[in-house]
Amino acid sequence: MRAVIFDLDGTLIDSAPDIAATVNHVLAADGLAPLEERAIREMIGDGAKTLLERAFAAHGKRPEPRHLMAFVADYQANPVAETVCYPGIRELVAALHGQGRPLGICTNKPMAPTRPILEALGLTPYFSAVVGGDATPYKKPDPRHLAATLAALEVSDAVMIGDHVNDMRVAEGLGIPGIFAAWGYGEAESPFVAATPADIVEILIKMG
Repeated sequence: MRAVIFDLDGTLIDSAPDIAATVNHVLAADGLAPLEERAIREMIGDGAKTLLERAFAAHGKRPEPRHLMAFVADYQANPVAETVCYPGIRELVAALHGQGRPLGICTNKPMAPTRPILEALGLTPYFSAVVGGDATPYKKPDPRHLAATLAALEVSDAVMIGDHVNDMRVAEGLGIPGIFAAWGYGEAESPFVAATPADIVEILIKMG
């Protein structure tokens, strides 16, 4: 059966509360006012470096390398304090796994926080391949990041599911379908849009 590759943040998990708390810790250390979680949600999707650039830009400033180091250390120390699976995600991945579909994760999040988050949320057993943003020289939207995930799964036919334009671009770049997860953080255009995780199964059936 066709493999299914998931993005992580904003698709499988709502990690924005923990990410926002970490961003605001970094800002506070420089005496800057915290940003609302809603604003930080809109900044997520292009990696920690870009996230901090956007957060500091909101204060008319630019981050320094020390800020990224502080963010990474703080976040990796406790990446799953308030992070949860979106409603219906556990049921979805269990159903797809039960169908015998190969499942993978292609995320720009580094591997160090990704592994403990998946373990803490009980998702680890479902995924045969997890490729983080530091697991290859490439990151989404570079299609080679997704290609590395397919290679790890030892498949060539797959569907990419994500909540960000980068997820749709990486799928297009590799010539595979992309399903936009409308419950996440970002915006994107796709012929296939899932309003809830429960919609994914029906869309996959229609794809054939």
